[in-house]
Amino acid sequence: MSTETIEDVKINEKIKKDFKEPGRYKIIMLNDDSTPMEWVIEILTTIFKYSDQTAMELTLQIHNEGSAVVGIYAYEIAEQKAIETINASRERGFPLNAKIEKDV
Repeated sequence: MSTETIEDVKINEKIKKDFKEPGRYKIIMLNDDSTPMEWVIEILTTIFKYSDQTAMELTLQIHNEGSAVVGIYAYEIAEQKAIETINASRERGFPLNAKIEKDV
């Protein structure tokens, strides 16, 4: 019979904490010839919460360069914002498109 008590047992074990940040994803808005710039600005101010000035600058970048990164988020948020953008645009009859890519 052992006379060991709980206080006599010592555990010298370190727990390794392996924490990894979730991946980040870029939302890229693509230029097209049919969507009015006013609509793109509205999307950027309502869905992405940009100021009017920043939305205008991003819209011009999309127009002049063919695309622009309009946000970087966790995957689920990026996916939701891209879907909201596309659905709202389709409801208005615009072909505005957005895609998501892993941020490196």
